[in-house]
Amino acid sequence: MVRSVVRDMLFLGQRSVNATKADLSVGQDLIDTLRANRESCVGMAANMIGIRKRIIVVSIGQTDVVMFNPVILSKQTPYPAEEGCLSLDGTRRTIRFREIEIEYRDSRWIQQKKRFSGWTAQIIQHEIDHCNGVVI
Repeated sequence: MVRSVVRDMLFLGQRSVNATKADLSVGQDLIDTLRANRESCVGMAANMIGIRKRIIVVSIGQTDVVMFNPVILSKQTPYPAEEGCLSLDGTRRTIRFREIEIEYRDSRWIQQKKRFSGWTAQIIQHEIDHCNGVVI
């Protein structure tokens, strides 16, 4: 289901809680909402659609990947970045890392551990920030 995008900074500034198997349908809502906003969005976190759970979706090539309870395990090579966000107007400067390793549960609730680099790593970092109540 396509959901409205939250722009309330008080809500977005709260830390999200861990997702459970009962939250699997939120992953589909994130995919649907991302696809509806594809022209200006490459990733979303559940709090952006009003659900304070650690769930993100990231466009990786032609595929939208949902990650439940993502955690960054390691990060390498910091660089300055400027990012926009569907929940905010304009762009903001931040520091990102070129390579990250993360752990998460996939849409079948199987634990995954993967490395990402470049643009995909940047998107994942932005969305995990949302889960931590950090709005860039």
